Amino acid sequence: MKPYRVATDDFDPDTSDRPAVAMHLDWANYEVEVPSHKHRKGQLILALRGAVTCMAAGGIWIVPPQCGVWVPGGITHSNRATTNARLSALFVEPGAAALPDHCCTLSISPMIREMIGRLAGSSIDYGPDSHTARLVRVLLDELSLMPEEQLNLPVSDHPKIRQIAKALTTNPADRRTLADWATRVALSERSLTRLMIQETGLTFGRWRQQLQLIVALRELAGGAAVQQVSDTLGYESVTAFILMFKKALGQTPARYFAKRPI
Repeated sequence: MKPYRVATDDFDPDTSDRPAVAMHLDWANYEVEVPSHKHRKGQLILALRGAVTCMAAGGIWIVPPQCGVWVPGGITHSNRATTNARLSALFVEPGAAALPDHCCTLSISPMIREMIGRLAGSSIDYGPDSHTARLVRVLLDELSLMPEEQLNLPVSDHPKIRQIAKALTTNPADRRTLADWATRVALSERSLTRLMIQETGLTFGRWRQQLQLIVALRELAGGAAVQQVSDTLGYESVTAFILMFKKALGQTPARYFAKRPI
């Protein structure tokens, strides 16, 4: 069996004091999961193909093609990618750009994607007055203007919420009702309703739909057919799944991924 490496073994961004550095990763060369770690630099994880799921700051973040997840410096995170994933990682020195101080999913323009690609092919030791340094200044200015997308699932350390999250993550087709889950975790339906909102900021129904959306994006980006994803999520019909997807993201899966090729 081919010995795979962990992606973090090949590059330590904190050895550079430049405002930003970048690299490309073909996930076929690495283990699918990068265990918990952190950097001094903030990190933008950009999916060029496939998808990556990032766990950080009390949430699960999906990085579908042509979006990026921003993880500020000093925040512990772990990543798991689909086997077909090709990623770019941009590492930004603290204070070098007006980027969010919290984890978030960002839309990424084609220009920013190309600039990150150019930076990934440059030396990390570029001079302060070099062409690369000028490219980085424009890149960081443009990146600070990118809008956030709601492609995360809030999670909780509360044992009862964690029990539900683990079960539904393992089997997203599970259609048990809130009342069923309340019985399973030994709470009243009203108490579980309050606890879910308190711990995640979402109702149970909205939280489960967001979980299904995250799973759908990951599986579709990994190359799964719409019918297969619909079955995985326990929908009675492909039409019902497509309606959920369109309501959440404003487009059908086909149109969504036509703009974000996998």
